[in-house]
Amino acid sequence: MNQKKVLQLPTPVGQFDVLLSPTPRGARLARLLAVDWLRTRDLPYRVTQAAEQVVAELAANAASHGRVAGRDFRLALLADINILRIEVTDTRGGDLPVSRASAPDAESGRGLLLVEALADRWGVGIGPVPRKTVWAELDLPCPWPADIDLPPETARWDTGGRDDPKTQDTREKRPHQTPPFPPMAHAHSLG
Repeated sequence: MNQKKVLQLPTPVGQFDVLLSPTPRGARLARLLAVDWLRTRDLPYRVTQAAEQVVAELAANAASHGRVAGRDFRLALLADINILRIEVTDTRGGDLPVSRASAPDAESGRGLLLVEALADRWGVGIGPVPRKTVWAELDLPCPWPADIDLPPETARWDTGGRDDPKTQDTREKRPHQTPPFPPMAHAHSLG
């Protein structure tokens, strides 16, 4: 009989999605929920720490700059075999974030500089109106031996047709990286 050696890959996707109030309490809760979810994924410590800081900065920005009365912001965490993606969506689509240097004695204005330093890629996706999604991606270490050939579909996310240049990241640190994820449904998921 013909027997083939089969490699069992870990579950390729884990996802967490929650709506939170655009307040300092909502931003803090986003960080706490993200840390709790990340700890259940057995990710390396450095990835968890970087993700915690990125979530804190993006959620704080959504609560302070993306706040619209009566509208929540959404935190989404998506884990693939080789990427952790953090998305924060708010309803201020016309107010796009810009990374800029702040004065040395300024008390704020460094959040996106931290995101840029900690994330491997980050960017902004527009729409549907009036929303915008600020996302950041952290590369994960490979969980299997390097000498195993994987099919191409396990190495990248399906873009779901989001190859529109208007939604592409313009601030990538490295060219030709994984494009943004498609928008997620608004259902809450804790697992």
